[in-house]
Amino acid sequence: MGEHIIKLPDVGEGVAEAELVEWHVKVGDLVREDTVLAAVMTDKATVEIPSPVDGEILWLGAEIGDTVAIGSPIVRLKVAGEGNVKGAAAEPEPKAEAAPKPTEVKSEPAPSAPKAASKPVEPAVKASPPVATSKGTRPASISGAQRAEGEKPLASPAVRLRAKEAGIDLRQVAGSGPAGRISHEDIEAFLARGPQLARATGLAPKDGVEDIKVVGLRRKIAEKMSLAKSRIPHITYVEEIDVTALEELRATLNKDKRGDRAKLTLLPFLMRAMVKAIADQPNLNALFDDDAGIIHQHEGIHIGIAAQTPTGLVVPVVKHAEARDLWDCAAEVNRLADAAKSGTATRDELSGSTITITSLGAMGGVATTPVINYPEVAIVGVNKMMVRPVWDGTQFIPRKMMNLSSSFDHRVIDGWDAAVFVQRIKALLETPALIFVD
Repeated sequence: MGEHIIKLPDVGEGVAEAELVEWHVKVGDLVREDTVLAAVMTDKATVEIPSPVDGEILWLGAEIGDTVAIGSPIVRLKVAGEGNVKGAAAEPEPKAEAAPKPTEVKSEPAPSAPKAASKPVEPAVKASPPVATSKGTRPASISGAQRAEGEKPLASPAVRLRAKEAGIDLRQVAGSGPAGRISHEDIEAFLARGPQLARATGLAPKDGVEDIKVVGLRRKIAEKMSLAKSRIPHITYVEEIDVTALEELRATLNKDKRGDRAKLTLLPFLMRAMVKAIADQPNLNALFDDDAGIIHQHEGIHIGIAAQTPTGLVVPVVKHAEARDLWDCAAEVNRLADAAKSGTATRDELSGSTITITSLGAMGGVATTPVINYPEVAIVGVNKMMVRPVWDGTQFIPRKMMNLSSSFDHRVIDGWDAAVFVQRIKALLETPALIFVD
């Protein structure tokens, strides 16, 4: 038998380390070739690490949440044959420390004067004082009643009434009578113990605390949000938009669409409106390297779409939105959303955005303050759509209204430029035919 060391492989070009986010095995497990051992994460891309050999897990080299350098040993297996570690021997288990031998006590002659008695050690848990009952004195129970799940406590109607008036849950009272029957004395003993364990209403204080380690995607999100808020002075601009005409057009297009086309949502229209607005203000489609003091203004418009997944928030990117029509935008958004939710999105699909859209759909709220996707300089937030009465000059009429809440990096985007950008998008969405005019 021999040993085989598995090192963290290269998980991406230019990646020097990765965070261990999941173990699929434990020490003592038997694994076969291609069994997934662990999952690591870098730049929001999760990579599974398979075993190249059959063997038994002897050692795991990191804990969940640890950052591991590429090439570092992460697993050691016992394998048939020599393995890849020459002369390797199993590491000896740590020896348990031998218990100290008891010191012999030699008898000594009694002293002329008696010594003070040693102070007795108090027990860790003090028992409650005995409770006097009509049947004599008995010790009070330290803990609540030990009943099986769903077992109904036995008590007379009078005892039940008294417990109800005192706010006592009889399931927590130990009964001293036959078959655990609860008496008035048992109620007195329970009250003598101090605060009740639970009330008859079922409401009881809870003091438990669960410590949850922030690892994986959640830690990446936390780091990114902290960086964005600490380095970018945000300005948020909220504008109300009448999307009644847009919704009518969208419904018509979806009704008459070809079977091979994706269903249109609001996002493709917004993306096309942003493309047209950025053509007039290219400074919004940029990344700000504040360390170097350089703004990288991009010609290609790569729109990130913030998407909620079971593991957290990710931002798949629709590349070159300027070269996509309405239907192509819709198809790409659907494809990327499915990949993100299933965890199959690649690193390239989750990076490279130059401006981002964030939307909570029907839960979008009336207004939000989106956090910019650092190092971008702008983010457009979509709030929920609602039918509201709007004054048309002579009367109130029902219109489908929606707010856009957009944030900008105030270091490089002035408030005036932010307002012009949002107003341009507003005009395009309120008169959607302009979206199709070159």
